[in-house]
This record gives sequence, C-alpha cells and structure tokens, in this order.
Amino acid sequence: MSDFTVKTTTQEPDLPTAMQVVYQWNYDPEIEELRNLYVKAAEAQWIGEKDLDWDRPIDLVKFSTTPLGAGVPIEKTSYWRSLPEETRSELVRRTAAFRLSQFLHGEQGALMVAAQLVNAVPHTDAKFYAATQTMDEARHVEVFARYIAKLDEIRPIAPSLKGILDQTLETGDWMKKLVGMQIVVEGLALYAFREMRNLTEEPLLKNLLTYVARDEARHHAYGVQYIERCVPCLGAKERAELEDFALECARSLIDRNAQGFFTTLLQIWAEIGVDPAVMFASLHDEREEITRDLPRGRRLGPVQGFVIPTLRRCGLLSERVAEHFHGFLKDNFGARVAGANVEEFLQYLPELPADTARWVMGELQ
Repeated sequence: MSDFTVKTTTQEPDLPTAMQVVYQWNYDPEIEELRNLYVKAAEAQWIGEKDLDWDRPIDLVKFSTTPLGAGVPIEKTSYWRSLPEETRSELVRRTAAFRLSQFLHGEQGALMVAAQLVNAVPHTDAKFYAATQTMDEARHVEVFARYIAKLDEIRPIAPSLKGILDQTLETGDWMKKLVGMQIVVEGLALYAFREMRNLTEEPLLKNLLTYVARDEARHHAYGVQYIERCVPCLGAKERAELEDFALECARSLIDRNAQGFFTTLLQIWAEIGVDPAVMFASLHDEREEITRDLPRGRRLGPVQGFVIPTLRRCGLLSERVAEHFHGFLKDNFGARVAGANVEEFLQYLPELPADTARWVMGELQ
C-alpha cells in the first residue's frame, strides 16, 4: 500500500497570495541585458547529483575554520579560548547548520517567488530569465538540504526570515517581489555566501557554495538590471512605496531587537553548554584588545556594504529613506559603523562591485 498523501505533516497551511498573470505577445528581445543574462544562465546549468562529490565525507577538522557569522568577534575572546576544543568544534558545526538551514529555507522562498515572477513580469526576456532562476533555486534547495543532512540537522526557519518571505510572496506587486527577493534577500545571501565560501576550508562546502554563488550573482544582476530600468517609469508615490518595502525587508532581517537570527544562535550555543552571558561579558571587558587586532576602517556588513548600494544604483535611495536606513543601522550597530549622521552614512557607502560574479569568488574586493 502506498504511503503517498496529498497533504504532508511537514507542510504549512496555505498562504494566500495576490498576483496577476501577464501574457506577453511580443516574443522578440526587448531588454538586451536580460536576454544575455538568460543565455548565460542556460549555459551555466549544473547538476547537483553529478557535479558535487557526495561520497566525500565532511572534513570536520577543516570545517572548524568556517566563520560563525555571528556579527561579533566572539572567537577573539578569552572565554572562547577557555572552551574545550570539542565544545568549540560543536559550536561551529551547529552554528553552520543553523546558518545553512536559513540559506535552505530562503532558497525555497526564492524558488516560489521566481515561479511567481514568470507569471507576473510583463516582458518576455524577464519571464525567460525568471524561468532559469526557478531551476537554479530548485537545485539550491536540493544541495543545501543534502549537505545539512550530512553535517547535522535542518534547523527551523528564523521568524524574521519567514516574515519577509511571506510578505514577498503575498504582495501582488511584481516590482516589490523583485526588490524583496532579488535585491534584499538575495543581496544578503550573496554577501554571506561570499564570506563563507572564501573562508571555509571544508572542500565539499566550498565547492557547493562556489556553484551556488555563481548562480546568485546572476539572480542579483537580474533584479538590478530590471528594476533600474523600471524605476524611472514610476510616479513619486509608487517609488516611495517600493523604497519603503525594501527598507522594511532589510530592517526585519537584521534588527537585533526582533525575534531573529541572533536570538536563535544564543539558544543553540546554550544547548552545548556555552554561557552567552559570560561570553558577552568577556567580549565587553576585552573590547579594546579585540578591536586593536581587527582591521582598521569600517566593516559595513551586508546591508550597508551591499544591499543599500544596490538600492542606490536602482534609484531607490531617496534622502527620506536614507535617513530611515541610517537610523536603524545606528540603533543596531552604533555610529562607528553607520556614521554619526546621514551625510556621513552616505559618504561611506561603497560602490557596487564592477563584476559581481568575480567579487563573490573573492577575485575583487
């Protein structure tokens, strides 16, 4: 007797969404850069089952070099050094499993948004590219799930990430879908993939992230190239709504006061005997020594270092919304990172990499 069921125990209740379907009867190329991106995507398809060596066990010794991605240099504290080596290794493994699980859940969200975009975007070239991205995202879900199963276990989605995926799926505005997914979520993911891929020494993870990051660089380019064409066509009200949607997406993902990533990480660390309060007391007491050893200059992070410069290029960083971005970044990270005022904040925003694909491979700073 078959075990197949239409509804499974692991699926959530249906999420109502609002989306119009747009037919396009012109099949000739209209947006050359998107048609070229579609061709590149078709040529760059890979097969997770065949192109990654799944018979290779995870090298846990080399895996221990994988960055925690906690946003604070806890590895520099005396408390960290006082932990048994086995505890540190377990902390790195479980933290990575949590981060990779968020990548996995985000890829499922991107899979569904990309499929929606095939229906909703009005230009044929944009529909073609969204179709290739849908295939990419299915492959990403496959390989992340498989890698996590070898490493540990899949952790639940963080509430803040679930919230932004729901908002992006629910909106009936295809431009908001592009901004929420391609620019904010994919931008944050691309930045994280770059850091993890370039710093880890675990071979299977590095190979996996190399393939995925190349795809993600194209997905980000799709959002940038399409939205920067569309924004000049918008009225002031429509543009302001798009700016506000991007702002709220970014705010919900990095706000330390929200029930997000950092809160869950602390719970995971406590599970293996790490005392977060003692660790942060050590970080506070030793901050001068720690910061003395850190590279000079501003470490802007993914929102200020990548997402906001992308919005600026797309014409979605008015003075009004820049003030809001500065305010919540200053509240979360302090004036040393965000700048003392909005003028200083804007002054230190970097330009986007000239070649995102090379940048994500660590070939460009």
